[in-house]
Parts: sequence; C-alpha cells; structure tokens
Amino acid sequence: MTDKVLNVLFLCTHNSARSILAEAILNHIGHGRFKAYSAGSHPRDNQQPNPLGLQVLQNAGMATAGLRSKTWDEFATPQAPHMDLVITVCDNAAGEVCPYWPGQPATAHWGYPDPSAGHGTEAQKLEAFRLTLHALKRRLELLTSLPAAKLEKTLLQSSARDLDQA
Repeated sequence: MTDKVLNVLFLCTHNSARSILAEAILNHIGHGRFKAYSAGSHPRDNQQPNPLGLQVLQNAGMATAGLRSKTWDEFATPQAPHMDLVITVCDNAAGEVCPYWPGQPATAHWGYPDPSAGHGTEAQKLEAFRLTLHALKRRLELLTSLPAAKLEKTLLQSSARDLDQA
C-alpha cells in the first residue's frame, strides 16, 4: 500500500473538450490520490478550452481556473511530471503516434463522441457537453473508487502486458 499520488494524462487531438473535462473531473473527485493533466496532438491555437465545456464544469461546481489547451509535447520531456497512466479520450488521438512517455506509463483508450462537433441550438450543444461530463465522471468515479492495492496491481499488469510485446 502506498500514499503515492497517481498522475494521469488525458489526451485528445485538440485538448479543448473531452480531455479538459476529464482533467477537471479527476482533479475534483480524485481525493488527493490522483493528479490529472490533459494535452493534445494539435491543441487549439488560442490555448482556450471550449467555452461550453467550461460552462458545464462550472455548473457542476468544478474548478476551471488554469485549464488551457496544451500540446502533449509538454509532457514528453524529462522535466515533465512522471505519468502513471495515459488515457486517450478520442479516437483520433488513439490512432496517432504518441510521443515516448518517460517511465512507460500504463495506457488506456476511453472513446467518447466529440461534444463540440454537434450542431443545433446552444441548449442542445450544452446538453452534449453535459452528457459527456456525466459519462466521464461515471468512469472516473470507478477509477477513483479502486483500492490502492488494486490500482497498483492494475497498473503493474498493464506495464507487464507492454513488456510482453517488446
């Protein structure tokens, strides 16, 4: 058993919607056991997350200060925080060649439809973001509810599977 904080990096192509939502949710519900980050292969030029994503986070009582779209290159340097788990949340990012992650963290893919790709009224677009937030939150609640020993074992098993393919 350990009190180690697990660093989790969420990846999505533009790092403006799903990965930003996941970062904010896990930091909100992680109870100090998790520290979440997000990044993308082609982040938004203005470094601003989608305003509807920020709105649903604020409506859910989650902090949005400091959230920004950033390149995944920030997390592939020796000075970056060591990641324990890297999760892609969009199919495009899952299919891209990711950088080498120092420490070879465990990886997973959780695909979610892009809430910013929808058309319709402002209320319909906001609802798409709200549904994505709730879907991510349900999965992240399962992750955060794992006992430390189980989570460590799961990460170790994932790393061992990676070694099997080396």
